Amino acid sequence: MIDFTSKAAEIAAAVTEGRISALEATEISLARIAAVNGKLNGFTTVLEDRARATARKLDAARAAGQPLGPMAGVPFAVKNLYDIAGLPTVAGSKINREHAPREADSPLIERLEAAGAVLVGALNMGEYAYDFTGENCHYGNACNPHDPTRMPGGSSSGSGVAAASGMVPLALGSDTNGSIRVPSSFCGLFGLKPTFGRLPRNRSFPFVASLDHLGPMARSSHDLALAYDVMQGPDAADPVCAQRALEPTLPSLEQGIDGLRIAVADDYFARGGEPLAHEAVEAFAKALGATRRVTIPEARRARAAAYTMTAIEGSNLHRQRLQQRADDFDPDTRDRFLAGALLPGDWYVQANRFRRWYRARMQELFRDVDILLAPAAPCIAPKIGQRMMTLDGVEMPVRANIGLFTQPITFAGLPVVATPYAAAAPMPMGVQVIAAPWREDLALRVARYLEKAGVAGSHVAL
Repeated sequence: MIDFTSKAAEIAAAVTEGRISALEATEISLARIAAVNGKLNGFTTVLEDRARATARKLDAARAAGQPLGPMAGVPFAVKNLYDIAGLPTVAGSKINREHAPREADSPLIERLEAAGAVLVGALNMGEYAYDFTGENCHYGNACNPHDPTRMPGGSSSGSGVAAASGMVPLALGSDTNGSIRVPSSFCGLFGLKPTFGRLPRNRSFPFVASLDHLGPMARSSHDLALAYDVMQGPDAADPVCAQRALEPTLPSLEQGIDGLRIAVADDYFARGGEPLAHEAVEAFAKALGATRRVTIPEARRARAAAYTMTAIEGSNLHRQRLQQRADDFDPDTRDRFLAGALLPGDWYVQANRFRRWYRARMQELFRDVDILLAPAAPCIAPKIGQRMMTLDGVEMPVRANIGLFTQPITFAGLPVVATPYAAAAPMPMGVQVIAAPWREDLALRVARYLEKAGVAGSHVAL
């Protein structure tokens, strides 16, 4: 039986085999959105007419004997910084509402729909992606399905909410400093931040072009790999999207972990989080038989450099809007951009220079290790509106420190599968399963092994 708790692969199989129509699968998703979105505020736009029209075309194709794609009938939704034909790309902002409707979809939407998936709407997010909380003064706060008084994480807040609550089995987000991995951790999802340059980002609204990634979030590692495989491929319109051949991960997903050299990230990553964050890493390490500890060199400095690049590059992108319409920004977002505009350009040059050194050191590390484990977030989801938190006896700002463990990994452009710790309760906690550049297949294999072993897992909340 297919219902709102079903995963993407289950829906696709049922539609392909004729046990359910694509329209019926779409109606289940739309009914779930109508039932719970008012409590969780995950969607900013629901595309009911478009979704039903797409589903009917799929059903007509099946009736005519035409083959359906691997995502047949799977409802999905995207963070509202993705271009969607007929809608302005608001990127969580008030100002962008005035933009003209887009004429074409994002390439990732096009690729999913070519594989048979059904777009059902656009999702809430932190303004201009400069957010780790899910709070938005323009569209309202997104709420965590496990506890609506808590943050879902950001900036892909609606993506986490929609997938974790069963409104859709698959959602797309973006990750600049942790915006897929943090909501995946807070909402109890599998989330993939691919290698920098792996998936095309054109026809999406940027935040920090030199750090931005796009990727999927789902309730199973298999669904994550399924979606990732159909979205792969170069696109000349994105200058950093590598001209690499399609490298499917599904065929190797069930190969297990034999022969993989797995280690725990020590030092910087072993401190600064709540006990549950480190318990999750140790549980994964035990299940994988990983006893080795390694130090990522200069991780703290990498986080500082990522912050510097984010502040300077992000503020530069919005310079004209800040000069002309500062009052139309969320005050928290505006103030962070204004602070970035005051930083000297020399710091940006130095951060980029250090990035090259740091990437080289990470390449050296991955000559001896295939997979690294590290916390995905330093804490469970804070309360909505919470400004301060205490970690290791130190009080610190929530918004600025949720990305404590994700930013040093983004800075190197490494692929990561955020993987939910099954024993975390009542609130979720995630672990970063990190691989060398272009080895998403290994990170997904490890996440799949952990899921099958029962150490990792996700479920529908609310």
